Amino acid sequence: MASIIAFGGYVPRRRLQREAAVAALSWFNAGLSAHARGERAIAGWDEDTVTMAVEAARDCLPEDRRSVIRKLILASTSLPYADRQNAGIVKEALNLSDDVGALDVTGSQRAGTSALIAALESAAGGSEVLCLASERRKAKVASEAELTYGDAAAAILVGPGAGLAELVGHHSHTVDFADHFRASDRCLDYEWEGRWVRDEGYAKIMPTAIAEALAKFNVSADAIDRFIMAAPIRGIDKSVAKAAGIGADAVGDNLQDRLGTAGCAQPLILLAHALEKAAPSELLLVASFGQGCDVLLFRVTDAIGARAANMGVSGWLDRRKAEDSYIRHLHFTGALTLDGGMRAEADQRTPPSMLYRHRRSLLSLVGGRCTKTGTIQFPKSDISVAQNERAIGTQEEYPLAERRARIASFTADSLVYTPDPPGCYGLIEFEGGGRMTVDFTDVDPDTLEIGQPMRMMFRLKRHDVERGFKHYFWKAVPDYRAAT
Repeated sequence: MASIIAFGGYVPRRRLQREAAVAALSWFNAGLSAHARGERAIAGWDEDTVTMAVEAARDCLPEDRRSVIRKLILASTSLPYADRQNAGIVKEALNLSDDVGALDVTGSQRAGTSALIAALESAAGGSEVLCLASERRKAKVASEAELTYGDAAAAILVGPGAGLAELVGHHSHTVDFADHFRASDRCLDYEWEGRWVRDEGYAKIMPTAIAEALAKFNVSADAIDRFIMAAPIRGIDKSVAKAAGIGADAVGDNLQDRLGTAGCAQPLILLAHALEKAAPSELLLVASFGQGCDVLLFRVTDAIGARAANMGVSGWLDRRKAEDSYIRHLHFTGALTLDGGMRAEADQRTPPSMLYRHRRSLLSLVGGRCTKTGTIQFPKSDISVAQNERAIGTQEEYPLAERRARIASFTADSLVYTPDPPGCYGLIEFEGGGRMTVDFTDVDPDTLEIGQPMRMMFRLKRHDVERGFKHYFWKAVPDYRAAT
């Protein structure tokens, strides 16, 4: 038997106000006013599917529990690398052992649930597997998709035993139904007519697959307590539930008005969100659409009431900043290129040889601790920085990514180039020792102050546009967990 052991999520801080976007576009397409309600989560310029997956994983599992992970699976249709293992970058950021397996899953909006099924099948063999799903999809400017998409990630740890929710069964139904597609030489999806997708795709394929699954599980439709389905078309989740015989009360909030639809990550985000409120013995049915349909059924156990506290999807949704600038949104997605001046023209090359040699420092944020004096430093080096004791060869590894910190000094620099000026950076001091100068992100410059609690986040440091290489590093953000 395999089950869900832990779960977490991540939603970027900025929320594009759809009303602001529609106001900027209504002269071109008045029909977009039908999508003006609510807001959608948008990633910052220094976020992508890898960084969001890392944060969801950290929300799912604290540092001292990550040694149980034997495999890591990352699902997305918007991965930053086509030929470099993206799950491997996440593994490094989480400071996992090198003997952990890693796998990317992509190519369909079902990738998230298909990855979860693969993880559950591996877990049934006795291993704990971390399943991540993350999306930052691009859309054509002034399209409906631009307003309905959302950026976010989810993490589900599965393993043998009862856990928080045990798997009752899973079922897959595969049909080459091309409601949209993106050729390998294209950047954006091509979407077919919405009414045909709704009537021939969602309305026929999904109820059929759910009926097959329930018959296989020997469970009646009216026994389902929570029906979990991404709904890129408003109301389609309620229609599918009705057609499948599932009660209307079982259809939960699909987060369309607060987050948008985060592609293949959405079913796992909604599952994590539902588990936050689920009660023991409830049956949760997850269904996802994409060239067919995946169906998973879970039964919540008594352990759900004793799960470890985390931010969860709800906590991340509450951590928000309204974004009224449609121009800034276009700039962050790369749909609009702004002139950054000569300072933006500096070569941003990262030698892979240097990155590999220093990957423990750059990707895992592992510093050094002198075993003779106890002095903590970053980066780790052969010579200790301890005053009056230049010990040599005494450093042991000292992970800093999960250490809380406080601002010792800071600058808001309007001269240095950054995609989101002003560039904020400064010196931070970690609890327990160690200091480093880092960039700040997700900050409002006017609110920075000495002594402010901060936390580290894995983000993009720079993008080598010339060679297509992304350089990741850690940045400091206001400690949103300070009150927990």
